[in-house]
Amino acid sequence: MEEKKDIEKALAQSLKKLVVRMPFEKITIKQIADGAGVIRVTFYNHFQDKYDLLAWIVKREILEPVRILIANRMYREMLVLIFSNLHRDRDFYMHAVKIEGQNSFAEVVMDSAYSLMLEVFDDRGTGRPHPAHPWMKPENLARYYANSMGYVVLEWIRNGMQIPPEEMATIYEYIATRSMWEMLEEL
Repeated sequence: MEEKKDIEKALAQSLKKLVVRMPFEKITIKQIADGAGVIRVTFYNHFQDKYDLLAWIVKREILEPVRILIANRMYREMLVLIFSNLHRDRDFYMHAVKIEGQNSFAEVVMDSAYSLMLEVFDDRGTGRPHPAHPWMKPENLARYYANSMGYVVLEWIRNGMQIPPEEMATIYEYIATRSMWEMLEEL
């Protein structure tokens, strides 16, 4: 089991180094495998393609570390950790954000944000829709907040991650806990 994780980590590191040096579209599975010191077949024993590996990196490095914080309802700390982990690997994410088209980085971020928000709603909620508003079921609310979180994360990366992670967590928390009407009043 440990060997599998080591190979996956090596493949991830290889892809991350390549993404910083060249466009994602031009990266081949052979280059990723060579960089990890394995053969192509080994790559395919772990991932379907380089997009699957990209999604694995985001899930492993961004989502997995915050699960314990969600379980302990430490939502502010969860936000700080997300932004800090993205910032820690800044070069990679600033290049990855340029991956467009089907299986784009934005799509990976939005899917990951949805998984994360669904966990938060599952952790806190009953799993049932709001009694007065049946549309407000956990899946729809998770998608709504995932879209806002994904947008904030993507724009922060696209703008060079100039704002420190702790401040970004504060900004997102501030926006997420206020209504649009309150925000309009404050502007």
